[in-house]
Amino acid sequence: MLNPVVSVRSLSLDVPDGKVVTFLSDVHLGLGDRATDRRREQHLVELLRDAAQRSSHIFIVGDLFDLWFDYSSVIPRWHVRTLAALAACSDAGIPITYLIGNHDFGHYTYFRDELGIEVDMGDVSITIGTTRLYVSHGDGKAHNDTGYLLLRSVLRNRVAQWLYRWIHPDLGIGLAASTSRTSRDHTSAKDYGPHDGLRDFAAQMTAQGYDYVVMGHRHRAAVEQIGNGTYINLGHWLGKAATYGEYDPRSGFALKHWPPDTQTTL
Repeated sequence: MLNPVVSVRSLSLDVPDGKVVTFLSDVHLGLGDRATDRRREQHLVELLRDAAQRSSHIFIVGDLFDLWFDYSSVIPRWHVRTLAALAACSDAGIPITYLIGNHDFGHYTYFRDELGIEVDMGDVSITIGTTRLYVSHGDGKAHNDTGYLLLRSVLRNRVAQWLYRWIHPDLGIGLAASTSRTSRDHTSAKDYGPHDGLRDFAAQMTAQGYDYVVMGHRHRAAVEQIGNGTYINLGHWLGKAATYGEYDPRSGFALKHWPPDTQTTL
């Protein structure tokens, strides 16, 4: 129940010549004032339109939304432009894999049934030719994080979520927003100690033969060689310059900025 790794699903991808695989995380749509959030969403939509032309597969590595909880017939009213952009990618035949994070854990059936997007509760192991990538949001992998692991086991429990959906959405989504703030406060206030648990987890995975370990969660963009592999942290979308990742079979993994003419210190 308190295992940092909930599950691991294996995928084998074929990336055609001239195409890339796009990775993004920690957009946190819904966080902050509405004007700032709309600018963030517009940048995301622009990236998704660009990815629709250049990508063979898109991975959302958790916390796309600062809050998500869908019911049988109700979803949050905001960010329809993002949903439309994702639907356009899916309709164009671009597979999208969505790994949930510690804020957008309330997925039910909407993304699968209406958008054709697979939602993973755990991690993903990807093979592209001879290259292996391990992809995880990263929550629960910090050292001494038993409290969060306990909370995660409750929040992601299917029975608990089924019971929660009996609450009227106007009230239920508001309560879920409060839970999201609690998760952020826990992450912000936590003393992670002298060692980065995500980096240490990445070292374990590279020792097992993975070429790249891709995570988010910490909001600190990073590219670090560890042994024979590379640890990538995708960063976040909360500043002026967002970061995301692209894997090109010809040149490897690159951390990039959006909009493309902005820069941030990695």
